[in-house]
Amino acid sequence: MPPRDEQDYEARRQQIIDGALQVFASEGFEKATNKDIARAAHINSPGLIYHYFKDKTDLFRQVMEERAPALQLIIHGEELMGREPREVLTTFAQAFIKMFDNRAAPAMFKMMLSEATRKPAVAAMFNKIGPGRGFAFLTRYLQHQMDLGRLRRMDPGAATRCFLGPLLAFMLTREVFVQADAATLSPEKMIDTMIDVFLNGMAGE
Repeated sequence: MPPRDEQDYEARRQQIIDGALQVFASEGFEKATNKDIARAAHINSPGLIYHYFKDKTDLFRQVMEERAPALQLIIHGEELMGREPREVLTTFAQAFIKMFDNRAAPAMFKMMLSEATRKPAVAAMFNKIGPGRGFAFLTRYLQHQMDLGRLRRMDPGAATRCFLGPLLAFMLTREVFVQADAATLSPEKMIDTMIDVFLNGMAGE
């Protein structure tokens, strides 16, 4: 068991991450202040945040990495490169959808879309922390599976977009542009269907 001071440090760091998630989701990245985050995290001094995080961008990155299962998966992506496509793609899709189990996640998702479309510099920062890493991992994984002969050879970037598109559409039609079947179409059913469609199209020749 880690020493008590290490446990206290980590507990406080997680407390700040949870508070920051709430504030980023409600106020947006640019408008979020240390004062807001400290209040949400129930800490007395806003300046204490910089004892745990280098700056607001570092805090945002760690919020994403620790509260987004898909990014946690990517951090250990090398371990997945040789595994079968159905297993890896199912695991990735489950991790992506699991991000939205957190009550603040849908608001965070909407905030990222909103700020990214209005502010190119913020979009670039968001992309470097999250979407860009996911895209790069999947593209590299699909390319490797093509090289192994498990998947039909095609442009791996185009294939990645074909995989991510249904995931994004599922979340948008469940959280933003809510469709009539949003309450009855389960994540499990969606994942099984999209992977069947994707892998049938990518089947080796």
